[in-house]
Amino acid sequence: MKNYKIKIMGVLNANEDSFFKSSRFDSKEASSKIESMIENGANIIDIGAVSSRPGSIAVDEKIELERLKNIVDIIYDEKYFEKVDFSIDSYSPLVINYVLNKGFKIVNDITGLQDDEVCKVCSKYDAQVVIMHMQNNPSNMQEKPLYKDIVLDIDNFFDKQIKKAKKFGINDIVLDVGIGFGKNLEHNLMLLKNLDYFKHFGYELLIGASRKSMIDMISPSTIENRLAGTLAIHLESIRNGASIIRCHDVYEHNQAIKVQEAINNI
Repeated sequence: MKNYKIKIMGVLNANEDSFFKSSRFDSKEASSKIESMIENGANIIDIGAVSSRPGSIAVDEKIELERLKNIVDIIYDEKYFEKVDFSIDSYSPLVINYVLNKGFKIVNDITGLQDDEVCKVCSKYDAQVVIMHMQNNPSNMQEKPLYKDIVLDIDNFFDKQIKKAKKFGINDIVLDVGIGFGKNLEHNLMLLKNLDYFKHFGYELLIGASRKSMIDMISPSTIENRLAGTLAIHLESIRNGASIIRCHDVYEHNQAIKVQEAINNI
């Protein structure tokens, strides 16, 4: 089984309703935020303009693109994409097409390639695609999520979507079990504990549990006070096979991962 280099995916949000306010920014702040993330050790920067928190409502893709356009143009004009890889957190073909033409290399699709048009655009640009699992959609995903067997159900979903991706000529694939996306606390814990099961596909595994409500369910805390819980989940995820960690706190994750690697390499 191939061992992948651990990569930190920093989160930047170009929308006003992202659940963690410190990850929000506008085009005026873009350069300083991006430069700071690169300096702090980000390997990938994931940019989105639509909230996917529980209960959030989708926005028109033209509005989504309008929110992103200035920031994406800055990234392209300043050639930041030569210093770090950029990912788009979107399932809009219009948005994805725009950013892949502006130096972005990765499509982080929370719908897991449900839209054939997204598949076509990703294939056209030979983009890396993150296939994430989500039950239902953000507006209703936390209304009594139910599975026969959480691990096997998601395994079947990945198998199906990988075959679809390959049919469209998409071969550079990352898998994300979708912590908090249509899962209760027990589901999330089961997935984290059994993450290495999904390594049999041979693709990189991404985990993003940064400051999520599951931490509050275990240890009551505000969003601002969930960094310790986030690090605990992400370090355990790396031990269980994750190689891409999507997070809000790049510096702290870089330090924690370096310490973990030093211990493992002694």
